[in-house]
Amino acid sequence: MAAHARVAPLRPAIVHNGIPVSYGQLAANLGAVRRRLGPRPGTVTVDARHDPATIAALLGIWAAGGAYCPLDPAFPPARREAMRRAVAEPGDAAGDEDGLAYILFTSGSTGAPKPVATPCAAIETVAPALAELFGLTAADRVLQFASLNWDTCFEEIVPTLLAGAAVVLADDAHSGSFPRLLRAVERDEVSVLNLPTAFWHELVRHLAATGHGLPASVRLVVIGGEAVAPARLAEWSGLPGTRGVRLLNTYGCTETTLITHAAELPGDGAPIGRALPHVRERIEADGELLIGGPALARGYLGRPAETAERFVERDGERWFRTGDLVSRRGDGLLVHEGRRDRQVKIRGIRVDPGEIEARLAEHPGVRGAAVVASVRGGQTSLTAYVVTTHETGDLADIAAFVRTHLPGHLVPARIEKVDALAYTASGKVDRSATAQAHEEALR
Repeated sequence: MAAHARVAPLRPAIVHNGIPVSYGQLAANLGAVRRRLGPRPGTVTVDARHDPATIAALLGIWAAGGAYCPLDPAFPPARREAMRRAVAEPGDAAGDEDGLAYILFTSGSTGAPKPVATPCAAIETVAPALAELFGLTAADRVLQFASLNWDTCFEEIVPTLLAGAAVVLADDAHSGSFPRLLRAVERDEVSVLNLPTAFWHELVRHLAATGHGLPASVRLVVIGGEAVAPARLAEWSGLPGTRGVRLLNTYGCTETTLITHAAELPGDGAPIGRALPHVRERIEADGELLIGGPALARGYLGRPAETAERFVERDGERWFRTGDLVSRRGDGLLVHEGRRDRQVKIRGIRVDPGEIEARLAEHPGVRGAAVVASVRGGQTSLTAYVVTTHETGDLADIAAFVRTHLPGHLVPARIEKVDALAYTASGKVDRSATAQAHEEALR
């Protein structure tokens, strides 16, 4: 980015609600952040919002030699405080802050979010690879759509600035209105959209229902986070304005730093894709995909046992166990075949139902809980089945407790009271049987 600020200081680096912020201005803003922090500030928490100040904070922290840790202002205070404590007191050397680019949190089965420590070397490896994958040039304008608390935002920001292009921030993109989103894309001449697959599904439905097409400025749509619905893919191919628009399906984990696999769509099905040049892949005997290479995270900050469980050594190399089961097609592309654990994607965000169960169990009116994911109308949602005490087991109070302690994507869409949980022969909670028994009882 510094090179673009020197060579073309007046070129827009950010466009915020139609107002440009030049590369020269951005360089000055991040420089002010760097000076305020001083050298090697360690991990710096930031209230992350869709505005130029957040991007300047991210880049300024990096320029100062620190690690960026975003906190969503919409998260419950208890969640934000837990995240602050997790990065303030790591507790072991596995997540040494020196040389880290950022710390992001993923869902964990223990009830506490897991801080993923990603080194600068990883983002330095991936950013140019993504700029090449997306075909970015200085003429591009890339919509910054993802939450600034999730790693997808780095796919939108870092390769864009590396290429000398402009990051577009638009309040209307987050309004929940497709017409307002599309007007913003047209107004700001956005050329690249990076959307969660579930959101893209709904966008395709909207365009098909209204007969409208994408704005003419769009040349690339990147999707990822969930399986692509064949019906939406067929609708996409018939929409006005999509001919010549590149559709790219992508796959990656927070622990493997952004995108590791990509496939051009439409095609034969909707595979995970092919590994990018910097990525090493390995398929275990049970079909689990392992990812290796220079872009792996260091591990989970302060969580040596969980780090050892997911970051493993095979034949002298370090690998991350993704938990995804895959198979390889004849053309070499990988196809998703399910999960080896209970993790699901909600709005493109990885969720472990065990974290929600652990939080529910902290309520004094809950004696047991089972959380189950279901897909209805192409949308994945969570239902919590709880066994309550008579004294304090009010469902409205339990729901309020969950909303107070968990961010929105972890809050179950429904909480149902059951007399008892079902168990397997080995004594573990049988979540599917619990859900099935409840649904049968309602008939």
